[in-house]
Amino acid sequence: MVTATPSGLVVLTDRRLAAGSLVSVVAAAVRGGAAWVILRERDLPYAVRRALADELRSMLPPGRLIVAGPDPLGGDAVHLAEADPWPARGVALVGRSRHDVVFPSEEDYVTLSPVFPTSTKPGYGPALGPGEAARWAGSVPWLALGGIDSAARVAACARAEAAGIAVLGAVMRARDPEQVARELSTAFAAAVDSGAAVSVGGQLAEVVGPGRFTHPTQTGAGEAAAGPVVAGPGVAGPAAGPAAGPVVAGPAAGVRALGGAGS
Repeated sequence: MVTATPSGLVVLTDRRLAAGSLVSVVAAAVRGGAAWVILRERDLPYAVRRALADELRSMLPPGRLIVAGPDPLGGDAVHLAEADPWPARGVALVGRSRHDVVFPSEEDYVTLSPVFPTSTKPGYGPALGPGEAARWAGSVPWLALGGIDSAARVAACARAEAAGIAVLGAVMRARDPEQVARELSTAFAAAVDSGAAVSVGGQLAEVVGPGRFTHPTQTGAGEAAAGPVVAGPGVAGPAAGPAAGPVVAGPAAGVRALGGAGS
């Protein structure tokens, strides 16, 4: 049963690029922190691909294997190419690959690519950059895809409010896919926890400390003002002081306003 949309590190498979057997590479990536896996390999015979899906599904929490194409291969989640038809039967999670502005649709999430230049598809682009990808996604949850192979690029995607990072080549080609997955997943989680943009009260905001933010339009550049406290682990309630703001649900400890959500 699928209970969420993909987030964190999402690994896409490619057996032709894998440094070892596809199953061993995926298993290593999951040990390293991959939260979801998208099974591609659409050229395999049905029975072979179905057996592969069953094997990979056993490595993950329920619902965390997503199958590329409209047939979930006995599961409950699919990821469609731009031209794929809607699944013939109802599935709990439907995503789609997009390379342009995301119009309102029925998909639960999209991948947007290429966010950065990618060696997996050289010459494919131009690269969007995380900020443009976020604008294209609008309110639809999105995964950044393409060229995500460093902590700096991971953090840039988190700051642009990507729900997660979809990675193929950096994991598939790695001599140590477990270590690469650990580095990428840890970098994403750290960026979300300590410096990624979040939405608070209709504004784009950045975590900077417990219950404080800089509000240049009200107090002047560099002048601190009490801001909303974001409720989370170890946060008891509003910041002390007469201007303390309301508690807002979320994982971080405090935010700094960066401007309106559309800026």
